[in-house]
Amino acid sequence: MSSHNEPRETRMSRNADRKPGPKKPRHGWRTFRRILFVFVAIIVLGLLAGAGLFFYYAQSAPKISQSALSSDASTRIYDANGKVISRLGAQNRTYVKSKNIPKMLEKAVVSTEDRRFYKNNGIDPVRIIGAAFANVTGSSLGMQGGSTLTQQLVKLSVFSTAASDRTLKRKAQEAWLALKVDHNYSKQQILEYYINKVYMGNGVYGMQTAAQYYYGKKLSKLNLAQMAQLAGMPQRPSLYDPIHYPKYAKQRRDLVLEAMAKNKVITSAQAKAAEATSVKTGVVKNHNTTSATSAHTTKVVDAYLKQVYQELKNKGYNTTNGGLKVYTNLDMGAQKKLYNIVNTDNYVDFPSSKFQVGSTIVNPNNGKVVAMIGGRKTGNVSFGLNRAVQTDRSSASTAKPLMDYGPAIEYLYYPTYESVKDTAFTYPGTTKKLYDWDKEYQGTITMRKALYESRNIPAVRTLQNVGIKKATTFLKGLGMTFDKTLTLQNGIGLYISSEQEAAAYAAFANGGTYYKPYLVSKVVTQDGKSHKYSSNGNKAMSSATAFMLTDMMKDVITNENGSGRSAAISGLYQAGKTGTDSYPDDYADKVPDGATMDSWFTGYTKNYAISVWTGYDKQFQTGHYVSESQTSIAQKIYKYEMTYLASKSTNSNWTAPSTVTATKKNNTTEYYVTGHPGTVSDTTSDTTSSSQYGSTNTSSSSAYSSNSQVTTSSSSTGTSTTESSSSKESSSTEQRPSGGSDDDDDTNSSSATTTSSSSSSATSTTTTNNDEADD
Repeated sequence: MSSHNEPRETRMSRNADRKPGPKKPRHGWRTFRRILFVFVAIIVLGLLAGAGLFFYYAQSAPKISQSALSSDASTRIYDANGKVISRLGAQNRTYVKSKNIPKMLEKAVVSTEDRRFYKNNGIDPVRIIGAAFANVTGSSLGMQGGSTLTQQLVKLSVFSTAASDRTLKRKAQEAWLALKVDHNYSKQQILEYYINKVYMGNGVYGMQTAAQYYYGKKLSKLNLAQMAQLAGMPQRPSLYDPIHYPKYAKQRRDLVLEAMAKNKVITSAQAKAAEATSVKTGVVKNHNTTSATSAHTTKVVDAYLKQVYQELKNKGYNTTNGGLKVYTNLDMGAQKKLYNIVNTDNYVDFPSSKFQVGSTIVNPNNGKVVAMIGGRKTGNVSFGLNRAVQTDRSSASTAKPLMDYGPAIEYLYYPTYESVKDTAFTYPGTTKKLYDWDKEYQGTITMRKALYESRNIPAVRTLQNVGIKKATTFLKGLGMTFDKTLTLQNGIGLYISSEQEAAAYAAFANGGTYYKPYLVSKVVTQDGKSHKYSSNGNKAMSSATAFMLTDMMKDVITNENGSGRSAAISGLYQAGKTGTDSYPDDYADKVPDGATMDSWFTGYTKNYAISVWTGYDKQFQTGHYVSESQTSIAQKIYKYEMTYLASKSTNSNWTAPSTVTATKKNNTTEYYVTGHPGTVSDTTSDTTSSSQYGSTNTSSSSAYSSNSQVTTSSSSTGTSTTESSSSKESSSTEQRPSGGSDDDDDTNSSSATTTSSSSSSATSTTTTNNDEADD
């Protein structure tokens, strides 16, 4: 029993008796606090930096006006004078005011595009996080992205839709402008602008116009299923088109109905009833549209516009909802004149409404395509076959300056008076003979005479001397590349378009510089950015070659035996070449003597180059031939158009460059490359002329071989025909039928098909060598 006097043990005394030990370390906690502090600091700094960057970008955001919000997002096309010639989509928009927009449609749009529309301030952080989560988990109905409906309106109103413009800067500016729009306009106004602006497929803008286009009704007359259909289309209007893609249209419509039910704006029963309705119910076959561009103007510029849109597509622009301003090189006066020449009877007597034309006009000094016609009597078809850029018809003898005589001057220094042989010729390695249009031989003549009379044998012999390799290199410098190896027969016919040929001849006109032809000079996107385009010239040949070819081709038009005298314009300095492509021998008995499949004329001044093709789309159909007298039509089209163009431009002659020397030969001023006068005889008399065209070939052999069959292209017929080597080219005014140009020599008998940005390569059909080539 303890005594009360004994001292009691206390906690203090017990602790006092304990020996002090080491303290537990607290570094872990301090380290954690430091890491947490740094982490928070980084977040704060990041937010501050992000806010700073956001406001920095926001300062440079474009201005947004009520006009921009309410205007259509169509692509406008301007001519060279800045006048609107077409508005893609604008012609198909009927504006509807907010009071006339059905409330059910508004609910469908909000449920589809922005469920929190009435709660957000133009941007929605919750929506952005939700969209990101849905993208990761795949839980979204496919209805909600990160952008609010207001942001989508801003995007459609002021920004480019190009993928290259989807930058952080633009997203920041888009968000900033969305905040401003939400602040300045009511939700009803924003919905009104959006419903009227969105692209709805088939060139239609706005849901009111879409209702008329797809259902032939006003918005107020549509049922629930139809409203849901329209509400779901803006995301992918082409794919959700109920006319062409009903399967995908139904899937999209049903998603909209489910979203509406989920948002409790309709019942599940209503959604299921609407889902049971076919998407084709109520869809009309005849679509009502209005036109902001007159029908006549549309016809006049149809081919040109089609090529403009192709050029824009190649550059990566979206013409359906890009809101672009596209400035072109179109000379509307020249375009209208060309259209009237080929579509009225005031200038040329056309044999029938099916007789066709394809033509391109190029400025030789910069490559600008100033006018283009893709056909005549085409009816109300929009963006139909553009024959100005087709490459499935032989250019016949218009190929001679490009592939034969041009390279001969450039690489072999031929003078204009070079002696060339017009004597019997058999394609090397074959028994196939080549003939001139008259099936006679003139013996030894000058290159000048061979060109202006468009004789085939001297042209092919010249190409043989030049060689296919060098000739192909020369053509490449003029913008022409081919899928297959060229052959000797291509020397009297290439598969190229009038656009390509006009641009190539333009190089002769300007002294040897090739400019790739182009139609679009400037594009202004919705965000105000301007993108300018031009063609950089490349030296394709010496100025001597260009001048000497031009001087020889003047005689095509002016010489009494020239093949292109129907293109003559009094007092105008011009040059050019004819071309006619005759029928194969096995078809010759089905058409009159002298009839051809195609007739060309390509000519130029120092200011314009014009290439014209004429013929029929189905050249082997009964009656679809170009008669001997009709081969002048291409020249006459050129003549009337060039007369118009010459009236508004200077008329100046070409002057010989210092690299060219003039000399007199047989009372004719001839030229040679300075320092290369040539060693050949300048005799022009024909001592070996013979009408016995079956004589043997006197030319030296060549490394090129050829089969008796040749593949040529014709997308219009899609049938095979066999052509033999006989051609016609009359020395009368214009006619020089000719042929074929296409059979390949070499093991592979198929003609080369040209590829270019402006045209697609043609399908092949079999033909035999058509002799000569041209007019």
